[in-house]
Amino acid sequence: MEIPVYNASGEIIKNISISEDVFGVPFNEALVHQAFVAQQANARQGTQSTKTRGEVQGSSRKIYRQKGTGNARMGTNRSPVRRHGGVAFGPRPRDFSKDLPKKMRRQAIRCVLSFKLESGELKVIDQLSFEEPKTRDMAKILAALQVISPALIAVDNPNTNFIKSARNIPSVKTTPANLLNISDMLKNKQLVMTEEAVRQVEELWGQRSG
Repeated sequence: MEIPVYNASGEIIKNISISEDVFGVPFNEALVHQAFVAQQANARQGTQSTKTRGEVQGSSRKIYRQKGTGNARMGTNRSPVRRHGGVAFGPRPRDFSKDLPKKMRRQAIRCVLSFKLESGELKVIDQLSFEEPKTRDMAKILAALQVISPALIAVDNPNTNFIKSARNIPSVKTTPANLLNISDMLKNKQLVMTEEAVRQVEELWGQRSG
């Protein structure tokens, strides 16, 4: 399988062969959905917490006697129906994480990469290097490639100048190629990769590597 490689001016300068093990995989919607849900769940901290009536500060003594006052029966100040009382059935710390087998995670990434290529949402550029941070230059490159936001840019070895050149462009995110994940690729319409990033992805997620 061959795909074109563009330069910074948006011109095709050559074609490269890519691995069908990574970029030619049939799309498995159920698998991709499962991997996406697992990643979103694993990102949750699960630390939200409320205090029950047994944990809030205050006396456990009955406020006034049961009968003879003309008022409704009332117990402690800690009751959930009173101000500053405990919370009934409130959230408690919990673990939201979902375990997904390694082979399934890797196959899901291959599915999304293949879908991006098949649908024309993947563009490969020869290199992305900046001598100094220039947001204008990055915007020109994306315009030349006809990349519309939201877009994800993956490079093999991101440097400070590259990151600073892209971070002020709305709906454009940068990432190292070895940290590509299901969530970022699905949330961003287009994917831009350098040629070296493609090779790194093939090495990481090719069938021979696992």
